Amino acid sequence: MTQAHVMILAGEASGDAHAAEFVEQLRLEQPDIELSGMGGQAMQKAGVEVFFDSSIIAVVGLVEVLHHWGDIKKAMEIVKQHLDESRPDLLILVDYPEFNLKMARHAQQLGIKVLFYISPQVWAWRPKRIHKIGSLIDHMAVIFKFEKKYYENAGIPVSFVGHPLVDKVKIDDDRQAAREKLGISTTARVVGLFPGSRRSEIKRLLPVLFATAQQMQARDPTLRFLLPVAPGLDFEAISEQAANTGLNIVVTREQLYDVISSCDAIATCSGTVTLEIALLNIPMCILYKISWLSYLIMRRLVTIPHIGLANIVADKAVVREFLQGEVNPETLSAELFELIENQQYRGDVKAGLARVRENLGVGDGARKMAQLVLSLLENKRSQNIAEE
Repeated sequence: MTQAHVMILAGEASGDAHAAEFVEQLRLEQPDIELSGMGGQAMQKAGVEVFFDSSIIAVVGLVEVLHHWGDIKKAMEIVKQHLDESRPDLLILVDYPEFNLKMARHAQQLGIKVLFYISPQVWAWRPKRIHKIGSLIDHMAVIFKFEKKYYENAGIPVSFVGHPLVDKVKIDDDRQAAREKLGISTTARVVGLFPGSRRSEIKRLLPVLFATAQQMQARDPTLRFLLPVAPGLDFEAISEQAANTGLNIVVTREQLYDVISSCDAIATCSGTVTLEIALLNIPMCILYKISWLSYLIMRRLVTIPHIGLANIVADKAVVREFLQGEVNPETLSAELFELIENQQYRGDVKAGLARVRENLGVGDGARKMAQLVLSLLENKRSQNIAEE
C-alpha cells in the first residue's frame, strides 16, 4: 500500500511554525508519509519538501499585498502546478486565507480533499464569508474553542484541536540563565522590541521602536533593550541598523521564549506573538501600523473592539493597543515606563494575561491536529476502497 501524500501551504512565519509542530507529530505516527508544500525553515526542518519559500509573500495589509502581487501570483502558479502534477491525498491550508482559499478552489476542481487549519477570523470581520469558506473546504480545524460554534452553526465540518502554543511556549533556561546567555545582567531592566516576522512589519515598526528606545535610554541610561530577529529576516542588516542607533541593545536569534522571559516589558507587533508573550506572563503593549488606505478599509470591516490576539482571547483589553498614528515614540515610551515602574499597573496587566492562559485551555494541540489529519486520510482511503 502506497504511503499517503499530504501537501501543506503556510504563507508566513507563524503558520510555518504551527505546521512544523503537527508535522513532527505526523512523523511519529507515520514516518514514511510524503509531505510537500509552501513554507519556511521550520517546515523544512520538520521534514517537509518545501518547493516555495513563503517568506517572500509574507505581507500584511491590502495595499502591501498589491505591492507584492507579482510574487504572490508566481507563488499561486507554482502551487497550482504542484497540485496538478502530484495530486496529493490531502491539502492542508494553514491560515493565510486570501491566498489559501484560492488554492482550495483549485484543489476542489481536481477532487483533492482540503483541510483548513487555523480559521480565518470570521468572528472579527466579514462574517458572511464563512459560507464561501465552507463551500471550498472539506473540514475546518480551529484553535480557539469559541470558534467551533461559528462553523457548527453554518453546517461546516469542524474540529477544535486546541492552540499549539499552550504546549510549545516553554522556557529552555530560567530567567537568570537566559539573561546570562544574552549577556545581560540579572538586575538590569530590559525592554523587548518585537517588530514582527514580516518584512513589511519591520519596515513600518522597527524605526519607531528604535526611536522609542532612544527616548527611553535618554531618560534612563541603565535600560537594556532586546531585539529578536525572526527566521527568514536579514539578521546582519538588522544588526547593522541597531548598531547605528547608539542604543544599549542586544540583537539576537536565541530561543524566542528565553528572549521573552528575559524582558521586563515588551513593545510588540500584533499577532500570534502576543499570545506567546501572554503565556509567559510578561507585560506588553501592542502595536498595529499598516498603510492608511489598508487601515481605513479594515476599520470598516472589523466587527470586534480589539486588534491583539491576547485581548481577543481574554475578551477584554488586558494590554494597551496603539494603532496607526498612536505608534510613536512619545506614547510608546510612556506606556513602557508605566509597565516597568508602576507596580500596581504592572500587577493588573499580569493578572489580565493570566486570563489569556485560562481561556486558551489545555494543550496537546499538535497531536490532536495530527490525529485529525490521519483520520481524514483514513476516511479517504476507505471511501476509495468502497468505490472500487
